[in-house]
Amino acid sequence: MIEIGSRARTLPAPPSVVWESLVEPRRPGARPWLRLLADEVDPRVLAADEPGRVVWSSLWPSRPEDQVHFTLTASPDGGTLLRFTLLTPAEAPDQSKTGHLRRRLNQLLFADLRYSYGQ
Repeated sequence: MIEIGSRARTLPAPPSVVWESLVEPRRPGARPWLRLLADEVDPRVLAADEPGRVVWSSLWPSRPEDQVHFTLTASPDGGTLLRFTLLTPAEAPDQSKTGHLRRRLNQLLFADLRYSYGQ
């Protein structure tokens, strides 16, 4: 697998809450955060080990073999250090597409998901 991008940031919710948000992003009663663009689809959960790991299928039909791997660790403030790593078994995309994929994951996770927790 080729790493396309990786980033880690803290979220205010504890790992068990973030894990649940990643495993069931559209669960009833949850604040909506997974707002997809026209060229994106809901990811499927390929693997999940509570509360430290989740693997998503690709959000992009144009790149169906890509995967998003998440690691979740407790942060000292009671929140979660969330790291995403975008991997592909295929050829890495060009620089423009790589930038777009990274930006979208950053927006979804470190803005939209973060704000769903009230911060």
